[in-house]
Amino acid sequence: MPLTPTQTRILLIRLGIVPRKNLGQNFLVDGNLVRKSLELAEIKPGDVAVEIGAGLGTLSEELLMEGAEVFAVEIDRHLDRNLRASLLPMFPEKFHLLEGDAVEHPRAGLPDNHPALTGGTYKVVANLPYSVSTPWLDALLSGPLPERVVLMLQREAAERFTAGPGTSERSAISIFTEAAFHRADSHSVTRTCFYPVPKVDSMLLCLTRRPDARAFHPTTKKIIREFFTQRRKQIGSLARRTQETSLASWLEKLPTHGLDAHARPEDITLSAWLELDNLIR
Repeated sequence: MPLTPTQTRILLIRLGIVPRKNLGQNFLVDGNLVRKSLELAEIKPGDVAVEIGAGLGTLSEELLMEGAEVFAVEIDRHLDRNLRASLLPMFPEKFHLLEGDAVEHPRAGLPDNHPALTGGTYKVVANLPYSVSTPWLDALLSGPLPERVVLMLQREAAERFTAGPGTSERSAISIFTEAAFHRADSHSVTRTCFYPVPKVDSMLLCLTRRPDARAFHPTTKKIIREFFTQRRKQIGSLARRTQETSLASWLEKLPTHGLDAHARPEDITLSAWLELDNLIR
């Protein structure tokens, strides 16, 4: 079970750790949320689970106790050292810990030749550090996709990841996420469930891989990102400023998606972006 706020504070002092805001170090102290995370992920014995920001090992231990093989990444060397001393000896065959940056290791060191990536599947369950949520998800979307993703993250980030067309929260990462996952469930989480208490509320978000999951071509991703840097401009104007030759044909096809060149980036539907991706490929 998670440590209480007092127990967490005492342990951090003993480890010589002052929680760092730039690393998003807010530790979960609510056991109900740990159990809910595993429930949403549908963790069962034999599953392969990726965890981002293992912290004090609260979520890691529960995943391991449920019989999962866990690949975890932790950037803080003091926390990494504590996990190697406390948790690794208990599960030497099932717990794989990597000290490093989650953006550089979005699957926490899960080997490319692991059966989970060469014909099987894996899941992501993480109390995601706020500071890396968007670049980490973008990196995850570029490789083999997990079956399910259960993330504890800042509410604003969760809303941005799953924002639909025509909304102010719509962004490039919304589109990349929508092409790969369905939003299956979500639960609001108050800031008092963490130590230290953050200044924002969080959300427990569950995503499931689409049967037709798609990763955009790098050129398409670059164009979408560029368009959203000028999101108030019309798509026709933005397209004319871009060197990609496929955009002219794409503009002609927009009416088949109920759109025209006067639309703005946030109005473009997933099907229209996929049309552009098909032309670029």
